[in-house]
Amino acid sequence: MMLRKIKALFFSIEFIISIISVVIFMFCFRKSIHKIRQIWAKTQRFFGGYSLKVEGKLDESANMVILNHASMLDIVIMEEISPKNLCWVAKKEIGEIPIIGQILKIPKMIPLERSNPRAVVKMLKEAKERVSEGRVIAIFPEGTRTDGITIGKFKNGAKMLADKLDLNVQPVLLVGTNIMDSKRFSFGSGEIKVIFLPIVDTTDENWLQNTKEMMQARLDLELSKK
Repeated sequence: MMLRKIKALFFSIEFIISIISVVIFMFCFRKSIHKIRQIWAKTQRFFGGYSLKVEGKLDESANMVILNHASMLDIVIMEEISPKNLCWVAKKEIGEIPIIGQILKIPKMIPLERSNPRAVVKMLKEAKERVSEGRVIAIFPEGTRTDGITIGKFKNGAKMLADKLDLNVQPVLLVGTNIMDSKRFSFGSGEIKVIFLPIVDTTDENWLQNTKEMMQARLDLELSKK
C-alpha cells in the first residue's frame, strides 16, 4: 500500500507539471492541439507504468461517445487512442482553476454548469458547433467517478444531447482504470482494456438505460476473467 501511495504522489506531481506544459504548448501551437494532447497522453502511460489493450475501434460514423468513469485515466487513455479530436463535456469548475483550467478552454471543451438550468441551451449550442467541426463529443453519463466495478446510474444529459442533435452514439467500456484511486490516494499497476462497443440504436426510447445495462454485463464478464 505504501508503494501505491508513493507512486500516486509521484504521478500527481508529474501530472500537474505535464498539464501546465501542455497548456503552454497548446497556446503556442494552436494548429497542433490534438496532436499535442495525444503525445501528452502517451507520456502519461509511460509515467503511470500501466499497459493498454484496445478491442475494436472508433466507428467512422460516431460523433458522440459515452464512457464509464472510474478515474482520471479514462480521459488520458481516450486522448491517446482516439483518432478523432474529442470534445469533453466537463465540470465548469475545472475550467476555473488558474492556468490548469486552460486545458479545457484552449481546446474548446464544453463546460457543464449543473446548477444553472439555462446552461443546457449553451451546452447544446456548443456541442452542435463542435460536431460541425468534425469533433466527437465525449461524456461520462454517470456524472461522477465510480469504483470501476459497478456502473452508476446514467443521467439524462447524454440522452438529451444525442436526441436533440441526432448524434450517432458509440459506447466505450474502460476496464481497469480504477488502478488509480483518488479517494485512497493510491496508484497500482496492470493492464487497462478499452472496448469499443457497437453504435447504439437511439430510436429506442430506453436506449440509454439499455446501454448502461449492456455495458455493465460486459464489464462483469471482463472482470470475471481476471
